[in-house]
Amino acid sequence: MNSEATSLEPQPPKNSEFVPEKPPVTQEELRQRQIAIAGLVVGVIILLALLITAVIYLSLPDTNTERIRDIMIIIMALEFMFLGIAMLVLIVQLATLINLLQNEVIPIIESTNETANTLRGTTEFLSDHLTEPVIKLNQYLAGLMRLTELIGLTRKR
Repeated sequence: MNSEATSLEPQPPKNSEFVPEKPPVTQEELRQRQIAIAGLVVGVIILLALLITAVIYLSLPDTNTERIRDIMIIIMALEFMFLGIAMLVLIVQLATLINLLQNEVIPIIESTNETANTLRGTTEFLSDHLTEPVIKLNQYLAGLMRLTELIGLTRKR
């Protein structure tokens, strides 16, 4: 009888990694998701309504479009300033990451590589000076036992 079939503990799937099950979604989480989706839909509808209203307003003959153009130029300049600040922050973060890689991660990797090389040398040393002599001793003892059996000094087991 297979011991796995009689086990009462659940077994993880054998062909893939064990992935913990996601907890079931509660009513509160479901309600929050629905509110977020509804808010997003309402926001898109309001944005479209504002865009349509702006197009209709700008198409009227008595609209002062020069003033609106100047306001949009100012808004675009502010947006470019914001993007410049964001790029500056991104460059500082990238420099910090490069510094981290050069000064902390690379020495750790080099230390790990040195440890692996030391371990490789230790295993070779143990293989050469401990394992091989023990194996050879067992070979000689087995040969001696067989020789004594052939000569008749000992009995076969």
